Amino acid sequence: MPRSTAAWLTTAARNRAVDRIRRRAAESNRVRAVALTINDEAAPAREEDEDSVPDDRLRLMFTCCHPALPIEARVALTLRTLAGLTTPEIARAFLVDEKTMAQRIVRAKRKIRNAGIPYRVPPEHLLPERTTGVLGVLYLMFNEGYSASTGADLIRQSLSAEAIRLARVLVQLMPDEPEARGLLALMLLHDARRVARLDANGDLVTLEDQDRSRWNRATIDEAVRLVPRHRGPYAIQAAIAALHATAPHAADTDWPRIASLYGELATLVPSPVVELNRAVAVAMADGPEVGLRLIDRLAGTGALPSYHLLPATRADLLRRLGRSAEAVVAYREALALASTDAERRFLQRRIESLE
Repeated sequence: MPRSTAAWLTTAARNRAVDRIRRRAAESNRVRAVALTINDEAAPAREEDEDSVPDDRLRLMFTCCHPALPIEARVALTLRTLAGLTTPEIARAFLVDEKTMAQRIVRAKRKIRNAGIPYRVPPEHLLPERTTGVLGVLYLMFNEGYSASTGADLIRQSLSAEAIRLARVLVQLMPDEPEARGLLALMLLHDARRVARLDANGDLVTLEDQDRSRWNRATIDEAVRLVPRHRGPYAIQAAIAALHATAPHAADTDWPRIASLYGELATLVPSPVVELNRAVAVAMADGPEVGLRLIDRLAGTGALPSYHLLPATRADLLRRLGRSAEAVVAYREALALASTDAERRFLQRRIESLE
C-alpha cells in the first residue's frame, strides 16, 4: 500500500492523463501521415473518442474505409496505404489488370481530395457503416499472406498473422457482428492447415494429399465454435472451411453439403471465382464429368482470363477422367499464368507425370 493514498492517486491520474495526451497526439500524427499520402494539405484529425477502436492499425483502417467511396475503392486504397500491398498484388486480388487497379486508386484519391473528405477517426456510432470495407481489407490481406500472388514464397505468414490479430480485435470490438466472427473463423480454419500446405522442399501439397495429423486441432476447435449460424458471405465460407477441417480423411469430406453452400454463396456474391469453387465441389460430389461441364461453361463466358486456377482445375478434372493429352494442354495454360514459384513447380510436376 502507498504511504499516501491521495498522493498515489494524484500521481497515477497525472500519468494516465499524460499517456492519453501522448496517445491522442500520436494518433493524430498517424492519421495525418495517411492523409498526406493522398492530399497535399491534410486537415488535422478531429479528437474523437480515442477508445472507439482499441488498436492503432485497425483504427486507421476504419478511418480509411470512408463510406463516401465505392466499396472496392475503399478496400483497394486501404490495402495500398495501410496493409503495404503493392498495386499489382491488389489488382490480382480483385482479378483485374494492374493498369485498371492503378486508375481506381488514383480516382479514389482524387475524389477524397476534390470532395474534401476528411481523414478522421470515426466515433463508435459510425463504425458499422465502415465495417464492410474493413472486413474486405482483412479478408484480402489474409489471402495475400496465406497464398501469395507472386514471388518465391507461397506463404507470407507475418501478413496472415496480422490479419488474424486484427480480426480478433474486431470481434472483441463488435461481438454481435456475425460476419466479423465468420471472417475470424474462416482465417483460423485456413491457418490451422498452414504447416501441411508445403512439404520439406517448399513444394505445394494439395488439400487432398495433406497430412491431417499436422493440422492444428486446437485452432480448428476454436474456429468451429466461432462459425455463426448467420448466412453471410464470410460465415458461409467459414462453414465450408469447417467441413474440410473436421473431415478425418479426404474421402470423408461432405462434398454435397459443400456444393450446396457454394450455391448459397453464389446467390449472395455472384462471382466467377465462387462458381469455379462450386464446380470443384460438384465434381467431387457428382463426378468429374459434371464438374467439367460447369468449368467449360464458365470458361466460355470469358470470365477469369488470367486466373491460373481455372485452367488448372480443368486440367485436374481431365486428368481424373484419363484424358491425359488434354490435361497436359490445360496444365501448360495454367503454368503460363501462375505467378509463384511453388505453384509453377507443382504444375510442372503434374505435366511431367502425364507425359
